[in-house]
Amino acid sequence: MRQIALIVSIAVISVGVVVLAFTFFQVQDERATLVADLQYRTHLLADGLKESIEPSFANYSTSTLQGIVDRFANRERLVGLALYDSEANLIVASEDLPSQAGARASLAARVMDQDEVAGEFVNTERGSTYLFVEPLHQGERVIGAFAVVQNAGYIDEAVADIWRESAVRILVQVVVFSMIVIALIWWLFFRRLRAFADLVRSVRQGRGTLVEAEGADTFFFPLASEISKLSSSLRQARSAASEEARMRLEKLDSPWTAERLQEFIKAHLRGRPIYVVSSREPYVHEKVGRKEVKWSVPASGLVTALEPVMAACGGTWLAHGSGSADKQTADASGKLRVPPDDPKYTLKRVWLSREEAGHSRFSNEALWPLAHMAHTRPVFRDEDWHAYRRVNGKFARELLKEIKTIQRPLILVQDFHFTLLPAMIKASRPDAQVALFWHIPWPSAELFSICPSRREILEGMLGADVIGFHTQQYCNNFMDTVAKLIEARVDLEHFSITRAGHVAHIKPFPISIAFTDGEEEGAQGGEPDKAVLRELGIRTDLVGLGVDRLDYTKGILERFKALEFLFDLHPEYLEKFTFLQIAPVSRGTLKKYQEYSEEVTAEAERVNARFGRGGWRPIVLEKRHFTHKELTALYRLAGVCLITPLHDGMNLVAKEFVAARGDEAGVLILSQMTGASRELKGAIAINPYSAEETAEALHEALQMPKTEQHRRMKAMRDAVKNYNVYRWSAELIKAVSSLG
Repeated sequence: MRQIALIVSIAVISVGVVVLAFTFFQVQDERATLVADLQYRTHLLADGLKESIEPSFANYSTSTLQGIVDRFANRERLVGLALYDSEANLIVASEDLPSQAGARASLAARVMDQDEVAGEFVNTERGSTYLFVEPLHQGERVIGAFAVVQNAGYIDEAVADIWRESAVRILVQVVVFSMIVIALIWWLFFRRLRAFADLVRSVRQGRGTLVEAEGADTFFFPLASEISKLSSSLRQARSAASEEARMRLEKLDSPWTAERLQEFIKAHLRGRPIYVVSSREPYVHEKVGRKEVKWSVPASGLVTALEPVMAACGGTWLAHGSGSADKQTADASGKLRVPPDDPKYTLKRVWLSREEAGHSRFSNEALWPLAHMAHTRPVFRDEDWHAYRRVNGKFARELLKEIKTIQRPLILVQDFHFTLLPAMIKASRPDAQVALFWHIPWPSAELFSICPSRREILEGMLGADVIGFHTQQYCNNFMDTVAKLIEARVDLEHFSITRAGHVAHIKPFPISIAFTDGEEEGAQGGEPDKAVLRELGIRTDLVGLGVDRLDYTKGILERFKALEFLFDLHPEYLEKFTFLQIAPVSRGTLKKYQEYSEEVTAEAERVNARFGRGGWRPIVLEKRHFTHKELTALYRLAGVCLITPLHDGMNLVAKEFVAARGDEAGVLILSQMTGASRELKGAIAINPYSAEETAEALHEALQMPKTEQHRRMKAMRDAVKNYNVYRWSAELIKAVSSLG
C-alpha cells in the first residue's frame, strides 16, 4: 500500500501543479482584461466630466465645482472626485473620497507638468481603487487637474473567485483521479504482481511448476522467464543437496544439515508425521494499534532449538496461544501455517481459560525452582496442581484429535509443562511413539521428594517411550528419583525403567542450535557495523555482553556484583569497558519475577551511579526483546560474552555466541553450572556465586591474546558444529522410532 500511496501522491502532485499553472495564467489574463476595461471606462467617464468641470474651474467657482463633484460622486463604481489647482493643492473633493486617494498631489502635479492623463491603483480604507487624473485647460494653458477614483475591489474578488473555483476543481479532480489511479494500479499491476508473487512462492516451495510461472502473465514474462531459470537452478541444487544428504546418512563424521535431517526423516519415518507439544509457541501474533498485527519469535531456548527442526521436517506443533492477535490469525481450529513469511509446518494453538492459568503457576513457581539450584523456594498450591492436570488433559484431547487417523504417530513432548501428557496419550493410543524431552536440570531424588505431586508426575513421564535430558548426570538423578519414590524396575545397565509392563528408556541428548558447515546467518561478511552500539549509548572499544531472560536463575545480580569488583580491582577499565546486559522480561505476571526485575534495575543503577562519569555508564541494561539478527550483530561486536546462570540445563545463548563468531575471535565466560560447560571446553569456566572469580575471568578475557582467542573459539565452534540441533533431533527421533 505504501507503493500505491507514493504513486498516487506523485500523480496527484503532478496534476495539481499543472492545474495551478493553468489557473495562474488564467488569473493573469482575467486581471489584465478587467484592468484594461476599468481604465477604458474611467477614461471615458473622465472625458465626459471634463466638459462640465472646465468652464466652472476657469471661473474658479468653488461652490459650483463642489456641486458638480457631489452630483456625480457615488455612482456605480465611482468612489469619488477631486479637483486640484495649478499648484496641485486639493481644492474640492467629494464627501466620501478616501484620504489616500485625495492625498495623491504628486500624481496631479506630474499630470499637469506633462499635460497628459495618468492613472494608478491605490489601496485605501475602502479597498483597492483606481485613481485617474486628467489635466484641466484654459485655452492652451493648464490651470488644474481633476481626479476620478473608481472602485477596483471587484477585480480582486473576481480573481479570488477563480482561485476558489480552481481549488474546488483540483480537490474534485484529486479525489476522482486518485480513485481511478488506485483502481488502475491495483487492477493492472499490484493484483497481477501479487498473483505472480504467490505463484513464484509456490514454485520456490515446490508446490507449483515452472511452466505455470512462465505463462502466468505476459506482463511479467521477462521476469517470469528469469525466475524460472533461477528456480530450476535452485531445484537442481536442492536435489544435489538431498542426494548428498542421503549419501551422508550413515557417515557419522559428516555434518548434519537441514537437508540431511529431511532425508533421515524420510528413511526412518517413511511418511509418518511428527507432532511437537510445548507450552510456548514459536510465533506470537500481537495487536499493534487498532488494526495492525505483528508477529514475533519469543525469547526461548526451546523455540531456538526446535523451530529449525520443524522448518526442516514439517509436521504439527501444538502450543498455548498467548498473543493478543493469535485467535484472529488462526483458523477456526486454531491452526495456521508458519513461519508467516515462508510456511513450512502447521502451528495449532490451544486456548486456555483464566481458571487454567494455574497450569503456568505450577510449572513456573513449583517445578521450575524445584529443578534449579537457585535457592528459591518452590510454591505448591492444590488449585495450581488441579489446573496443571486439566491443561495436560486438554492438550491430550487436542492431540488425540490430530492423530485420530494416523498410524503409529510420533510425538515429541517438550519440557516440564506436560509431565502427565505421555501417560495420557499412551492410555488412548498405545501404538503412539512418545518422547519426552526435559529442557531443564533434573534435581536429586531428595530434592524432588518434597513435591506433593511427585508420584503422579513420575508416572505420567514414564508413559513416554524415551525420556531425554541434556546430560548424563540428569539421567542419573532421574533414575535415582524413580528408584526411591515409586515402584518400578530400574535397569542401570540398559538405562531403562519398566513400570506396569511399559518400558521407558532414559537417554542424554545435549540440545544445540542450527549451526552447520556454513556460517550462522548474519555472522559473515566484513567488519560488523558499530552503529547499533552507538544507538545504545556505547562508545567504548571494549564491550562485554550478557543475553538472558529476566529470570532469577540467570545470575544477573551476581554478574553485576562481579562487574563492580572488576572496576574496583582494575580501575584502568573505567570509561574503557562497557557491559551490555540484554534481559527481556519473562513471566512478568508473577510477583517473584516482578520483584527480580526491580532488583536488577536498581542494582544496575547503583553500579552506574558509583562508577559512571560524563556520558559513560559501565552497565547498559536493555529489557526489550532483540531479534536473532540484532543479537547476531551484537555477538560479533562483543569482545566478551558473559553467561553466568546459577543453574541451567544447557544454555543455548553460549552456543549462539560461538556460532556467530565466524572470525574465531572473542571470549566466552561460562558458568560451570550449565550443561553447555561440558561441551564448550574453550570457555573460561567460573563459579557464578563468586564475584571475585568472575571479575578475574573478565580481566583475563579482556587481556587474552588474539592467538589464544582463536584457539579456544575454533575448538568451541567445532563442538557446536559437530553436534548441532539437526543431529540432536535425528538421534532423539531415531531413539523413539527404532523401538518397534
